[in-house]
Amino acid sequence: MSAEATEPARSAPGDPESRGLRLVAVLLVLTVVSGLIDAVSYLGLGHVFTANMTGNVVVLGFAAAGAPGFSVSHTLTSLVSFVAGAVAGGRVAGRLGGGSRRRWARITLAVEAVLLGASSAVAFAAPDATVTVYTLIAVTAFAMGLRNATVRRLGVPDLTTTVLTMTLTGLAADSRAAGGTGRNSPRRSAAVVAMAVGALLGAWLVVHHGLAIPLLVTAVTVAALAVSASGRE
Repeated sequence: MSAEATEPARSAPGDPESRGLRLVAVLLVLTVVSGLIDAVSYLGLGHVFTANMTGNVVVLGFAAAGAPGFSVSHTLTSLVSFVAGAVAGGRVAGRLGGGSRRRWARITLAVEAVLLGASSAVAFAAPDATVTVYTLIAVTAFAMGLRNATVRRLGVPDLTTTVLTMTLTGLAADSRAAGGTGRNSPRRSAAVVAMAVGALLGAWLVVHHGLAIPLLVTAVTVAALAVSASGRE
């Protein structure tokens, strides 16, 4: 009887949804990618964020006030493109979200990889053109909006991949020092570290190699996730 009861657990690894890298690991790697993307956009595209829209709204206020080094047109391009990507991601979620999470995640990641790869190609081909700045802002922001809509619908706790405010709040408020259990502290801490590592790597690459190389790194990384992600948390 006990052998029969444990049979489903033994067969679970054969479930197609469980084949590949678990979503927690995938989302942590995507958090690193977000750090890279924001390093590219903020340091190389005129002090604008294309992954972190909380920061971008603040930057828009700076730009509107005439603070030096900020651009209303750059920031609005990012915001509009991100929202358009999120709309597209919502439509994809509506079409694919009721089926295999593995297939849904992989398709969305593949699209993100293509968009980031196209951004890298543009940066390689015309690094100094004005149109390149707007193209990179628009395409990377659209990719991040698409991803964020997908991550939101996947609903893996504490791993939004782009925003850490609530992650840090939860890390502190639920800690043992605050009277909590600290149960999710490892995951939350990993997300914070992942973002910092991505920002550090992205900044180093931008400073020493320009925009195309870090964008290529993000494209290759996301492409690898697109062929390896599972549907399990």
